[in-house]
Amino acid sequence: MAWIILIVAGLLEVGWAIGLKYTHGFTRAWPSALTIIAIIASMYLLAVAARTLPIGTAYAVWVGIGAAGTAILGIVLLKEPATAARVFFLVMLGASIVGLKMTADPIP
Repeated sequence: MAWIILIVAGLLEVGWAIGLKYTHGFTRAWPSALTIIAIIASMYLLAVAARTLPIGTAYAVWVGIGAAGTAILGIVLLKEPATAARVFFLVMLGASIVGLKMTADPIP
């Protein structure tokens, strides 16, 4: 269950990171409110997952999901460049996230 919670936390991180773009420097009320809620929820769920998972693994996976997801949505939604090198490193990041999950032992 901790892994599912961590994945949801990572997806919320993607949401708030992309949300920052739509807040226009926290000058737009609704995007700002939704972004702040996503930040709080993401951090809370990370903390819940870290009760069971090693913090180093949980944090790295959370950041990895957030970074990869934000970069992908940046390409898709915000028309950021999708160079071969960028795609290659996103794939490597994905492999790292999977590797961390596969090698993590839960805290007894």
